[in-house]
Amino acid sequence: MRVRGPSFRPRLVEMEKYRQKGGKNIAIAPYQWSRYAGHKAHEKPEIIPGGETGWSRLRRSNRGWHRAAPREGVEEKDSQARLLDMDREGRDVDLIFPGNWAPPIVTLDLDFQHALYGAYHRYIREYCSADPDRLKSVALLPATDIEWSILELKSMITDKWLAGVWLTLPEGLPIDDPTLDPIYDVLNEYHLPLIDHSFTSEPPFWPGYRDVWDNPVMVRTASHPWRAARWLTYLIIGKIFDRFPNLNAGVAEVGHGWLPHWVKRLDAMIDYVASDTVPALDYKAEEYVRMGRFLCPCEHFEGPEMTKACFELLGDECWAYQSDYPHGEAAFPETTDLVLDWPIWEDLGEETLHKFMHGNAERFLRLL
Repeated sequence: MRVRGPSFRPRLVEMEKYRQKGGKNIAIAPYQWSRYAGHKAHEKPEIIPGGETGWSRLRRSNRGWHRAAPREGVEEKDSQARLLDMDREGRDVDLIFPGNWAPPIVTLDLDFQHALYGAYHRYIREYCSADPDRLKSVALLPATDIEWSILELKSMITDKWLAGVWLTLPEGLPIDDPTLDPIYDVLNEYHLPLIDHSFTSEPPFWPGYRDVWDNPVMVRTASHPWRAARWLTYLIIGKIFDRFPNLNAGVAEVGHGWLPHWVKRLDAMIDYVASDTVPALDYKAEEYVRMGRFLCPCEHFEGPEMTKACFELLGDECWAYQSDYPHGEAAFPETTDLVLDWPIWEDLGEETLHKFMHGNAERFLRLL
């Protein structure tokens, strides 16, 4: 583990139980979604550290939309190869997220959290150094140790690769809990956005994970937008947006078609039930989104009709392009062209297209 800190070396052997057999990844408490649709419910597979995650014991016939394979090594060490792939696909800037090992680290003791999150920051600084104007990432800040998170963030606040913050929450801690205010003060001061990327197969889980009847298709369909909807709701009704005017929030890889319905229903429920449970808000939920306080990128497979409807319902400040490169939900190297070729841009206009492809992301991310 080349990027580990010296204080972690005596405990490195403890990480071996989390290493997945035959691979280079770690899995803390992997959950298997394994019921074949239409079959009887069965006993759930045992949760074993270092075991398989998600639906990996089931074979998938289609592993994505790629037209060509990304260059070897782009996910771990070869940032020059990533830059070549970016040029090939027409991506000016990549916002890079760590893998699904990152959220469950918050379930381990603080020494592990400090060591592994700190190691990621050292690693990603080196990876992005090939071109920090184009290669960006997020700080991983555990909500279990506010003081450490603030010190760690300030230690890299001038790094060009740092474009936002991913706050990893232990199970049961809401995003609007007042103990998080000191972190929000720092983000507000430095105009750093909160960014969330959900995963399906490791804790802390998304809402409703116990009630999906154990099929991976349902899990993948529901988990990301359900988590994003909960996250946005509490940023609004917990007055995070009101109290921290320079703090915006966004999500990755959840799609965007869910958002118009959610904020309209949220406004209705605030009016209907919130008198004793939600403080007075400066704006309606829909207005926060229309202002661009929340950024929700599109998945290319949602298509032009869905995207046009989203623009018509919520304006043009809250949407953005994303590719999901190098993973299978991208259509590398054609993802960018697929979206640019949608006929809807003739009706929506050049200015809207520019906001979608780069302008909103440039406004949202902290780009030094």
